[in-house]
Amino acid sequence: MGESSSASTHLVVIPLEEQTDGDEPPSSPHGTTPGQASSARHPLWADVPDEDWNDWRWQSQHAIRSPKQIIELLPVTDDERRAIESLSTQYKTAIPPYYFSLIDPHDLRDPIRLQSVPSIEELEGEATVSEDDPLDEDKDSPVPGLTHRYPDRVLLVTTHVCTMYCRFCTRKRATMKKGGWDAVSRDDERMIEYVRDHPEIRDVIVSGGDPLTLPLEKLEFFLTNLAEIEHVDVIRVGTRVPVTLPQKLDEDDLIKVLSASDKVWIQTHFNHAREVTPEAARAAKRLRMAGLPMNNHCVLMKGVNDSVAAQRDLCRALLRIKVRPYYLFHCDPVTGAGHFRTSVWKGIEIIEGLRGHMSGLGIPTYVVDAPRGGGKIPLMPNYLISAADDAVVLRNYEGMMIRYNATGAPADVRPPVVTQGVSALLEGQAEALIPRDNPRMGRRKAVPPLLEAKIGRNGNGNGNGHANGNGHSNGNGYSNGNGH
Repeated sequence: MGESSSASTHLVVIPLEEQTDGDEPPSSPHGTTPGQASSARHPLWADVPDEDWNDWRWQSQHAIRSPKQIIELLPVTDDERRAIESLSTQYKTAIPPYYFSLIDPHDLRDPIRLQSVPSIEELEGEATVSEDDPLDEDKDSPVPGLTHRYPDRVLLVTTHVCTMYCRFCTRKRATMKKGGWDAVSRDDERMIEYVRDHPEIRDVIVSGGDPLTLPLEKLEFFLTNLAEIEHVDVIRVGTRVPVTLPQKLDEDDLIKVLSASDKVWIQTHFNHAREVTPEAARAAKRLRMAGLPMNNHCVLMKGVNDSVAAQRDLCRALLRIKVRPYYLFHCDPVTGAGHFRTSVWKGIEIIEGLRGHMSGLGIPTYVVDAPRGGGKIPLMPNYLISAADDAVVLRNYEGMMIRYNATGAPADVRPPVVTQGVSALLEGQAEALIPRDNPRMGRRKAVPPLLEAKIGRNGNGNGNGHANGNGHSNGNGYSNGNGH
């Protein structure tokens, strides 16, 4: 883009009345605080008045930022102390008292602690394959701060400041910068101009850092200008504020800025069910009541949420506060996060344990954000077992295998063949193979005699696979027939 004055005249520039040079947000009028149940506090802050504790400014001003504070508040080994002191020079630390209080101080492997407190494993993992920009976001940046990877979507890095600096962050290279509470810059204007000049862009992700740490005037600059671009249908605000500093969403002015356009969606970032606190639930309700739909991004991390049980708990907790689980990201190969990375098979195992066991509303898409700018690649268990010209064999979450004729066209006429199992389904000799002791079949009534008499051919081709009337096979592990 050139820098002609005609391009910038289209911008809605909202002046900033207050600026600061550091990472602390400027002050603004204090909003209302719901007087409902709240999470437990660390003993250090037990006597802090509720008015202060529920004020996001107090939380930000008293955030844990130094190795000395961490070592005084949590039990650490000598090796961990040295690691915390060393890592503090490489990557920012900021943990609001609210989020710090969610840590179990007696558990060195506490999932909240692992996400927020520097660990010796970050140093030990330096030998693993990792990069500062593993997704090549900078290489796909036609103007500073904007990544254009997909045809219809762009991502804007609007700030490098966060309410908390997560140990697994894929943009550590950006959040290590200082300052950021400045006025609207020429680079900010260039990002808006780029979106305006590319009508193929329909979806804009406003990201960072965390855009909800921006001064309201600067956040409004981005959202107002983007909303006025006719070809932009969706504006997604990616934020971890509902997780780490939900008190900030008590601010009426912030909610007003976010809800000013019907185009805005909120992308939250809950990683563990224990983060879904009464405070987080109230923040989600405020967003929801303002007409802001919410989706969740979760990062799969070893020791934090890498089990079927942990993910079920998280997804159900999110549904209770009406936040839809959207993505389960495989942890990126970013510097310092190697110890969090699992195998891909762990993610497949988790999706296998979600599908069918809970509502489809609660099942995220498991994706690998591929290196070299390959983008999000969805992965899932294999539900397509085999295929023939006129049918496919599908597997459901129970392990039941079903012959499915997608077109409804008459089956091919073919000479009979002695075969069994999946092959028999493809040959049309049975409709389904049902695992033994299937609970759902056990709930069904016994097969009526007239219907059982119609079952002539079985899925094994040898006459020993007939269902016994209650959904169980008679010895080979599967019933045959037509679902009974």
